[in-house]
Amino acid sequence: MMAAAIQIQVNGEQRDCRAGATVGDLLRELAIKTERVAVELNLEILDRKDFDHRSLKPGDRVEILSFIGGGSLVGDGKGTD
Repeated sequence: MMAAAIQIQVNGEQRDCRAGATVGDLLRELAIKTERVAVELNLEILDRKDFDHRSLKPGDRVEILSFIGGGSLVGDGKGTD
């Protein structure tokens, strides 16, 4: 028997999630590698080690922030921006 779905919000969008799922389950479902993200659950920034221990509840708000290596220059370098 399949677990019931709950409604959560991920990066501002409503999403169904399996009842009893953890933050880690959500990241795996979204194919997001945990090494390069920060996750905020209901305005609390989570420690990476807690991802698999924090259960999601109906109405939870999850913000997933990705870190991108390297960086880029702002503007065109000509001083016109």
